[in-house]
Amino acid sequence: MAITKSAGYDNLPSGNWLPVIYSQKVQKFFRTASVVEDITNTDYAGEIENFGDTVNIIKEPSISVSSYTRGGAINIQNLADDKLQLVVDQANAFAFKVDDIEERQSHVNWEALATSSGAYALKDSYDENVIAAMVSGAGTTVGSDGSGTDTGFGTSETDPLNIMANCAKRLHGADVPTENRWFLASPEWYEQLAQASAKLMDASVTGDAKSELRNGKVTEGRIQGFKCYMTNNFAASTTSNYYKILWGHMSSTATANAIAKTEVIRDPDSFADVVRGLHVFGRKVLRSAGLMARHVLID
Repeated sequence: MAITKSAGYDNLPSGNWLPVIYSQKVQKFFRTASVVEDITNTDYAGEIENFGDTVNIIKEPSISVSSYTRGGAINIQNLADDKLQLVVDQANAFAFKVDDIEERQSHVNWEALATSSGAYALKDSYDENVIAAMVSGAGTTVGSDGSGTDTGFGTSETDPLNIMANCAKRLHGADVPTENRWFLASPEWYEQLAQASAKLMDASVTGDAKSELRNGKVTEGRIQGFKCYMTNNFAASTTSNYYKILWGHMSSTATANAIAKTEVIRDPDSFADVVRGLHVFGRKVLRSAGLMARHVLID
């Protein structure tokens, strides 16, 4: 009983008159926004879902150009039929059970509550897996964990906008189209970006009707030509205060979901429902030249 009683007061001494109430409104943990589906190419997902676990993607052949003089012979090039494979080789799952007695007598729908939590956990794990594969498969990586080239945010006043301009320049140099470019970073990066220009995230600069975080997207407008996204799903750096940023073109990486399902079965060993979820997917960096990473020190 939370309220103390005066010394010598003996009315209803056991405290049983005050029942303990459990609220039916359950406190849910915070859920991070998913970004992978916005920054990867899902064009091959339908073929995976309908026909199998592998899609062979034929690469456009590279054509050589040579000088020509009137009446001269022309060297005829043989076309290459190189291919890439998008393979569904990743899987995550969850399972839990709810006893019939617990389900009947509980004031909380544990089955629905835990299923929602499990579905989110699969999505979050999917984001983390794909982002790690993209960092590993980037065609260009600037700096390394513990020796980033962009150091001292807040101390030496390195301007993150200048870094983003350099990121854009690197894509220009690789002839990456300007449409469908994206930029992915942690909350620490965007804190520095906001400090560099207090109005940067303002609607008057970005062109947004309002500047709010939607689906991991920082703003509807573009910064240095990038659609900007925020995530907490980068793998942690081994050195304190070092963070990864990732940028590129949507076509750089392909993702496909083959199975995403939740089912309920009876537990053969008890009177209970077993709820389990499965997510089977594939991811492949198709154009490493259009995918770049960088390590930065934010002190």
